[in-house]
Amino acid sequence: MAVLTEHHLRIGDRDVMLLEGPAGWGECSPFAGYPCDPAAARRAAEEAATEGWPTPVRSEVPVNALVSGYGFDPAALAEFSVVKVKMATPDDVRLVEAVRDVVGNTVRLRVDANGAWDVDTAVLVIERLAPLGIELVEQPVATLEELALLRRKVAMPLGADECIRSIGDARRLHKLAAADAVILKVQPLGGVRAALAVAEAAEVPAIPTSMMETSVGLAAGLALAAALPDLPYACGLATAGMLAGDVTSEPLVPEHGVLRVRAITPDPELLARYAVSSQETSS
Repeated sequence: MAVLTEHHLRIGDRDVMLLEGPAGWGECSPFAGYPCDPAAARRAAEEAATEGWPTPVRSEVPVNALVSGYGFDPAALAEFSVVKVKMATPDDVRLVEAVRDVVGNTVRLRVDANGAWDVDTAVLVIERLAPLGIELVEQPVATLEELALLRRKVAMPLGADECIRSIGDARRLHKLAAADAVILKVQPLGGVRAALAVAEAAEVPAIPTSMMETSVGLAAGLALAAALPDLPYACGLATAGMLAGDVTSEPLVPEHGVLRVRAITPDPELLARYAVSSQETSS
């Protein structure tokens, strides 16, 4: 039985628990309003701390930039070949148009609605997006059944995210032919190995992405991306700067649109800065 040390941190408005164990560090940091079973997030952290990760098949991973409002910095998008735009309402088609105007026609665009629309609204929005050269629409509707219906009404590729939380969900996706890609977050799925099993069951390309973690959590997403047999899409792992702080002085930030695969060991000074408490446990 492995002895683990729990480090409970408060980073900005985010509660973060890091697990330190014989194989390294793991992160458990679900946040309010996002569908993530805390028990699954804990399993993901324990896997990282006690087992480590599968052998990688690549040493670097392409990542996308993320735009979530009109205050984006055009210069910050310059090094990326893929940009993802968060869409809160159908009117955000104008935001996507603004991003396309800035990045030009050589950059691929992806949009993410987080399940906000019904099928009819999604059809109308996707028709408006069609001239903009969108490579993928992530979770335009809430359920797998709605995704399957929508996929038969539009030509644009669709991705499933929040509606995939288990191998059973992935098998249903495949049976329904509901999506062209599956977006995988390590914490909600219970670890890197569980996420790999979900990707295999879905039988569509997988896109590892983050849950806005510290670099410890991002390293798990990066390990997943590095272990996938194929990686045709850029991954949503370029989010280290979106948290109010980090636990390492060498965070996982992209260079020329890619992340280098590496483990993360937190800096003691930064752990102390954000510490709420620590305790030993076992797994």
